[in-house]
Amino acid sequence: MAEIAAMLPLRYRDNALLERLVAPPYDVIDAAQRAELAARHPQNVVHIDLPAGDGDARYENARRLFLSWQEQGVLVRESEPALFRHAQSFEPPGGGERLVRKGFFALVRAVPFSERQVLPHEKTLTGPKLDRIKLSRATRATLSPQFMLYSDPRRALDAALDSGQEFADFSTPDGVRHQLFRVTKKDAIREVVSAIGKGSLLIADGHHRYETAVALAQEIDEAATGQGRAPGPRAEHRFTYALLTNGDDPSLVVFPTHRLVHSLESFDPEAFGRRASELFELRAVSGGADELRALLAKESRPALLAVSAGGKKTLLVLRSDVDLSEHPVLKKRPAVVRKTAVALLHDGLLEHVLGITPEAQAAKTNLKYPQDARLAIQAVERGEGQILFLMNPTPVSTIREVADAAEVMPQKSTYFYPKVLTGLLFHTLLPEREVP
Repeated sequence: MAEIAAMLPLRYRDNALLERLVAPPYDVIDAAQRAELAARHPQNVVHIDLPAGDGDARYENARRLFLSWQEQGVLVRESEPALFRHAQSFEPPGGGERLVRKGFFALVRAVPFSERQVLPHEKTLTGPKLDRIKLSRATRATLSPQFMLYSDPRRALDAALDSGQEFADFSTPDGVRHQLFRVTKKDAIREVVSAIGKGSLLIADGHHRYETAVALAQEIDEAATGQGRAPGPRAEHRFTYALLTNGDDPSLVVFPTHRLVHSLESFDPEAFGRRASELFELRAVSGGADELRALLAKESRPALLAVSAGGKKTLLVLRSDVDLSEHPVLKKRPAVVRKTAVALLHDGLLEHVLGITPEAQAAKTNLKYPQDARLAIQAVERGEGQILFLMNPTPVSTIREVADAAEVMPQKSTYFYPKVLTGLLFHTLLPEREVP
């Protein structure tokens, strides 16, 4: 079962500046946003999380900067072990009533997926993992947290987690309010650690970062042992850190990620419709983004909504008479995955009908992944793509079912919003330091 622990992290000394010091996760920051974040403050976390420099020199730049911030007192070490309750108040993408998502930061023992303590639900790519392990190796730290889900349907841990004292409250330019509370009461920490230890954790976001943590834990362990300094069983490099959120909390909302297909050598909407009808019932529909999303949400069977460049809108609902185990591509998927809308799209339509290979999908050769349905519809109507697929969100229960079966879903199957910020806390990976 999953093992978590209280943290003794590094953090920025000046909480009043956090709005100018934090950043989104590295993998959603483009060049323009990196430049804006770097200009926001000379000690913005982007300077070490996406360091400047050419080639591997940038990792050395990050190492020197991270150490200098500690020496200068920009970053300070917490004096007492704590769990860190985190509340994010936000407006959903595309508008709607403000919601509050709660979780808590804690250490998580980094063990291979094969031990079934921490479960993945998506595949990972080699490139991002190589970048992250070089950065963590240089800084000897986990700079960006993962985002994981635990199960607490009765919300029995809420009282213990809400017992902390607030020490940070600020808003980021995207309108999200962030609050942090220290939970230091030993009884509260013991209650939470014990309860989480009775189940597994599901990675919602940060698969690459977690796999990096596992690989680096083994690497540091072997290096220290080879030098005659075998680390203890609770050496801090054996742990990573994550924001843990109750997967059974109704305030945890999963949003859809849509697919915009572009740059195909040829695309015939009529031929596509004929091929798609092998799997789906096709119904012509009309309306704007809100009406289309409402139509999708009403369907009990897996469904998609296609918008072609000419403005034609079609609802695709999985046919009840189709045996997916006989489909040329979908049959390769385990049953728990092949019935999901995202697998039907990627395998049944993108690959089998449109000829976009899994490799091209992973490289985003012909795909963009917009989150805002309104903007995505406008893009395809402007001719920026050949066909747009609007998706329903993948329920957390489905994600858990797939993970429990030791299977994974296609990339971009989930979109948890808001993203977890980088820069709130930092976990060092020093084998001589012990986790309390």
